[in-house]
Amino acid sequence: MVSEALALLTLGLVQPWGEIVPRWIPLLGGRRVHPLAAVVPALLGATALFGLCGWVGYIQVANLAAGAITDTPAQQGLLVLCYLPLLAWAPLLTVSAIAYYRRRTATFLALA
Repeated sequence: MVSEALALLTLGLVQPWGEIVPRWIPLLGGRRVHPLAAVVPALLGATALFGLCGWVGYIQVANLAAGAITDTPAQQGLLVLCYLPLLAWAPLLTVSAIAYYRRRTATFLALA
């Protein structure tokens, strides 16, 4: 449930509702989202994801979880293959957060 919520918040960096809060949300509807209010949590989340990927990678390489989850090399290979796309989440979140910040602050700079 938490990962789905975080993935939904990640979409806010590339969707229109990530710049202006939808009107149906009480008290905040229609207000602009401050760029740092979206970028700072996104970058903190990306940092946590990088750390988590490093820790899980260490466990796999050091074979600390041997036999606990999988019994055969084929099962181990399938497990790694299924989780491999998740490794892209941290770098893509970082790039999305930086692009969001550049896009949102360029508007402020053009008005000045």
